[in-house]
Parts: sequence; C-alpha cells; structure tokens
Amino acid sequence: MAMSSGSDSMINTLRDTIVSMVRRDGPDLSARQLAVFLTCYLQDDAHTVRGLAAELNVSKPAITRALDRLQDLDLAWRTRDPMDGRSVLIRRTLKGKAYLRDLSAIVNEATAPREEEAAAPVRKVRGRRMEERLRRAG
Repeated sequence: MAMSSGSDSMINTLRDTIVSMVRRDGPDLSARQLAVFLTCYLQDDAHTVRGLAAELNVSKPAITRALDRLQDLDLAWRTRDPMDGRSVLIRRTLKGKAYLRDLSAIVNEATAPREEEAAAPVRKVRGRRMEERLRRAG
C-alpha cells in the first residue's frame, strides 16, 4: 500500500513523538490513556466517564482503567458531580497541565524540519546554478 509523502511525514512525526515520549523521564501513556488525557485537556467541556466512553466509542470500564492510571500519575482526578451524585467529573491537575506542555514541545520538535531536510532544497538550487554556470562557461 503506497502512502503519499504527506502521510509519510505525518506517520514519521507520530513515530518521532512516541519515541521521544518513551525515551524521556516520566510516564509514557498507552494510546487509550493518551486519548482520554488529550480529550480532557484539549476540550473545555466538563468530562464524565460516561461522556468520554461515548465520545471515544469505548466501554466505561476501559475509560475507568485509563483514568485509574492518569489519577495514579496525578494527571487527572475524578470527583463526584455536585449536581448529580451518580456522575463522576474529570478534573485537570497542575501536573497534567505540565505534561501537556511537555507533550506539545515534543510534538513541535518532531514536526520541525530536520536540518538536512531543510538544507536539501538549497543544495538542489545551488547544484542547478553550478550546472548552469558550467554550461555557459562551456
């Protein structure tokens, strides 16, 4: 299956991001945990276990397990909804906000053009100019 260069670039950025997350000190999250974390931190809505399960199309127990890990890492907290005691709200934490900043920095670094990739078009132009000069000098 052939991938376009845009797809290649995106998948390589994803790989670079994940590798950086795994190599750094601190927790690395599973895909499900990361999906729950990012949903809670990037969307301003109040989040509930039920709502996250519906939005991510996974079971409530799967969300609960992901939240258990996030809570163990102090990246999110669960509290009872004061308006509806049956509902559990997900709260952001200071450590979670710092983790999001770190993750953003890792993604930005992974998406920054590599020096050799950025220099490649310049080398091509210089090469063409040299060829043109040689042709003229002939």
